[in-house]
Amino acid sequence: MSRRVAIAGIGATAFTKDSGRSELALAAEAVRAALADAGLAPADVDGLVTFTMDTSPEIAVARATGMGELSFFSRVHYGGGAACATVLQAALAVASGAAEVVVCYRAFNERSGRRFGAGLSQRAPSTEGVALGWGMPYGLLTPASWAAVQARRYLHVHGLEPEVFGHAAVTARRHAARNPAAYFHGRPLTLAEHAASRWIVEPLRLLDCCQETDGGQALVVTGLERARALRHPPAVVLAAAQGAARGQEQMTNFYREDITGLPESRGVAERLWRTSGLRPADVDAAVLYDHFTPHVLMQLEEFGFCGPGEGGAFLAADALPVNTHGGQLGEAYLHGMNGIAEGVRLLRGTSANQVPGAGRVLVTAGSGVPTSGLILGADG
Repeated sequence: MSRRVAIAGIGATAFTKDSGRSELALAAEAVRAALADAGLAPADVDGLVTFTMDTSPEIAVARATGMGELSFFSRVHYGGGAACATVLQAALAVASGAAEVVVCYRAFNERSGRRFGAGLSQRAPSTEGVALGWGMPYGLLTPASWAAVQARRYLHVHGLEPEVFGHAAVTARRHAARNPAAYFHGRPLTLAEHAASRWIVEPLRLLDCCQETDGGQALVVTGLERARALRHPPAVVLAAAQGAARGQEQMTNFYREDITGLPESRGVAERLWRTSGLRPADVDAAVLYDHFTPHVLMQLEEFGFCGPGEGGAFLAADALPVNTHGGQLGEAYLHGMNGIAEGVRLLRGTSANQVPGAGRVLVTAGSGVPTSGLILGADG
């Protein structure tokens, strides 16, 4: 699969707090935009991949956009951890001949509709709910509360204060301020403003938590040779991987020997570096999943850009362009799919915060859950 498949098109809706439209309408708009960007028609598509959490079924999107027969359709579980895995599944389908043109998409009204951060006041019984249930009687009801347990331990072990997380927020908002598509366009952030924001669940403040967004994002995946004949330089899939750690849970991984890291991300990192033949020093930019700021620091550490406890200092030194679109903290919370689109823009040279000569970009998906990652490269 490596170096045989590419992302040839990207498309998105506007990122808002109240779309006023159905999630299917958002999905269809994003898919049409991605196809137009690639210079393809709906009739060219024979595969679709999305998240298990998406409410717009593949056949509904196919009908809404005028597609014909589908030979491949697939979904990936575990929330934001699915983002890069949608491209992995699409790439596997293309490389194996199961499909020729596969569109990956994600669309939701996450602000005006179901808000994931609202917690677990109502949940159907499930095996996954058993793990969550151990902490619920003690108030661990929301994603922020689950991340806060790990963040507190991280600070304690490394002798740090909560202000260290502010470097991730400030970096994201600095980039978002220069990105016209970002919700926080024109609104950078200072460390003092981060430290003054209200507590959500100590040691996490409001500005340590990603925003909520209505919108959609889609990506077109096809063979490299076909992509070369389309409208834009292809973003070549150099490596793609999924990973779940031993004893993995969803965000409530409190029973590991060490909860200051992200072993599921470490496993993905090892596979990406091994299969691509690259190392952290070979990457020109990183687009890291930033649902909560502590996990940005931890991912930098797990991927080998710096040592344990050094993620904040690494960001403060501006040693690597990170989340040049503004991330989910600054641009939009699209379950990481907008991060993949930013990786493509960096390779095309069209990012609002362009990295000169960017030829290799790391993109990660949701952390603290079974996750995935990509290394995208320029052609040639």
